[in-house]
This record gives sequence, C-alpha cells and structure tokens, in this order.
Amino acid sequence: MDSKHHSQDSMHPTLSQLHNQFVEECRYSAHLSEETLRGYVSSFVLLERMIPSISLESIDPATMTEFFRRLKRRKRVVGRGILKTGIRNTTVATYRCKLNAFFEWLRIKGLIPENPFRSMAYPRVQYENRQYLKREAVERIFLSVSFGINWKDEFLRKRNIAILGVFLHCGLRRGELIGLKMLDVDRSRRELTVRAETSKSRRRRIIPLNTSVLAMLDDYLEARSKRGYQASALFVSTNRDAGLTREGLIHWIKKVREHCGIPFHVHQFRHTFAVNLLNKGCDTAKVKQLLGHTDIRMTLTYLRCLPTKAMRADVERLDLDNLL
Repeated sequence: MDSKHHSQDSMHPTLSQLHNQFVEECRYSAHLSEETLRGYVSSFVLLERMIPSISLESIDPATMTEFFRRLKRRKRVVGRGILKTGIRNTTVATYRCKLNAFFEWLRIKGLIPENPFRSMAYPRVQYENRQYLKREAVERIFLSVSFGINWKDEFLRKRNIAILGVFLHCGLRRGELIGLKMLDVDRSRRELTVRAETSKSRRRRIIPLNTSVLAMLDDYLEARSKRGYQASALFVSTNRDAGLTREGLIHWIKKVREHCGIPFHVHQFRHTFAVNLLNKGCDTAKVKQLLGHTDIRMTLTYLRCLPTKAMRADVERLDLDNLL
C-alpha cells in the first residue's frame, strides 16, 4: 500500500514542471511574446534560487514575504564590479506581476487554494527615475558606435549604426528589432512594419521612417547587398547568413556600454523616443499607436518622465487675461 502511494506521489508534477506547462499554455494558447515568456521564466528561476524548498504546499504569503526579504538583503555585483544590496520597489512590483500570473494559473487549476498575493499589500511604486537618455548620452553612444569602437569591418559598423538608429527613431522593443524581416522595410512608403507575432501587444503597427534613420538603413542595406546575404532577417549576424540573435544583441550592448561608459539599456531608447515625441507636442494617442500600447494608461506613464523645461512654455502661457 505504501509502495502504491509512493508511486502515485512520484507521478505528481514538480513546481518547475508546472511552471513549464504554464509557459507552454501562455505561448500557444494566449500567444504571449517570447520576451514576456522569458520574463516569466527568469522570475520563477529567481524564486527557486532564493527559496530552494518552494513547493505547491508552501506557496503562501509568508513564503513570498521571505522571498522578497531575501531579495532585499542579497548582495550582487553590478556594472564594473560594484557591490550592490537591495532592490527598488519597481523591481519588486515587476517580479510580483510575473509570479502573480503563474499563481493565478495554479489557483484556477485548483492546485493551490488561494493566490498568496491577494492578501499581500502591493509595493508603493514611484516613477521618479528618469528612464530616457539625455542628448549628451545619446551623442556619446552614437559616437562610440560610429567612430570610437574598432569594429571588425565597415559592414559591421554600418549595421550597428542602423540598429542604434532604429532603436532611437522607431521606439522598438528588443524582441521587435530582432524579429524584423527585410520585407518589413518599405523604402517607397518610408515605413517600418512591426508584425503582430513579434510585438508584445500582439498587434501589427506601422512606424514612419524619418530621414535620419532611412539614411542609416540605406547605408546598411547597400553594404549587406554587397555581402550577398540571403537571410530574411533585416539585421544579420556577422558570422553567418542568419539573423542577429538575442545573445548577439546582448554582446553588442555590452561592447557599446564598455566603450562609451554609459550603463544604458536598450529599452531606454524607447523611452527617449516617446519622451521626445511628447516634448515636441505629439498627441498622446499618436504616441500610443507608435509604441504599440494596448492601453493609453501605459503611454501616460511616459509623461512622468517629461523634464520641467518641457512644460515651462505651457505654464508661461497662463495669464490673468486668458483664464477661463
């Protein structure tokens, strides 16, 4: 009898196996983007690393509180060997959001009685950190990519300038840039298409290409043609006739960071794109469409980043004579 029970228990899936099932459902049923799924996986891996004994039975508010307590106290090396302790509330909120999706899935499946986050206070998040890059930082990054770094050849330099240009002038997410195909660039219409299958929102959108980024793409595409690349991907690898990989882009980012001395991340180019559009008076609804947001509230978070000088002229227009 005991042997039978032991056999049944051994057939029960582990928490890790259940998370794999959750990710597969998200991939094929909910059609979530690979970038979103990577976030789910990395958050769960961190949970298992911080709480090695985590199991279905121990998913409760006390365990999750301990998880965040250990995250707060852990020491880690960042940047150029700098030792750092603790995490921001925004990071706590991110981990909570990604784990919450899995816990809700477990609850709906009847595998846990309650989602532990339902009875836990949400972290107070303040968006005071400036996420966009100032002009001086952007210029330093461009100078590094264009002239500072000794790239292997001229083709690689032109490719990297074009990558930087698309990030800055089109506001693409990392996964969207890697997923671009040659057919997504329409030179005659001066448009770039982000296909639904590569977008986090799962919505197709078309972005007008301004003169600057169009020139960068023209230079790159001409050099690419001379190389005889046949890959369908817009941005190609330097080692083979295939598309640029996520790992290849990470290596590119690391090299540029080390040379220019600015610890940027590519999502900051998306913030820079949005904030500068808003600063130039672009309608929020248009910015929403260009960014591919599904909810205007997501776009409005970028307004928190607007510098004071961007609003000074508007305030100056106020006068006793023109008040309502």
